[in-house]
Amino acid sequence: MTLTIRPAHPGDAPVILGFIHALAEYEKLRHEADLALHDVEVSFFGAAPRVFCDIAELAGRPVGFAVWFYSYSTFRGRHGIYLEDLFVEPAARGVGAGKALLAGLARRCRDENLPRLDWAVLDWNAPSIAFYDSLGAEALDGWTTRRLTGAPLERLAAS
Repeated sequence: MTLTIRPAHPGDAPVILGFIHALAEYEKLRHEADLALHDVEVSFFGAAPRVFCDIAELAGRPVGFAVWFYSYSTFRGRHGIYLEDLFVEPAARGVGAGKALLAGLARRCRDENLPRLDWAVLDWNAPSIAFYDSLGAEALDGWTTRRLTGAPLERLAAS
């Protein structure tokens, strides 16, 4: 079976939404995934998209995706890529789709002179951590992710 990676197009919005829901379920965060199809259509394919998606297809059928956007390193003085989500359907794991999606982003970094590709992984996700380690990805010890949402975000915005 042939594995291909391609950029998402507007007709993929339902597929992207399905992958987001499947990823949220896998990460035990389905209760946080409150987006709708319209959100995907606008975010990825609207007038000024700020997020992008690559689709992995096995024998012409979507089996995974990578959601990413450009980040910026003040220390390096150049953009990079931040991988927001990487997901491959359980039945398609082990055929190289995840690695192919990451390799596509690595090529984009190389071709666009972007010095880094960053992402986060849940600390309990041992299979993904082992996969990333096998690629040579390094853990950034000493960094802790922080997030503002809801009322604290609103309070800060109002200050």
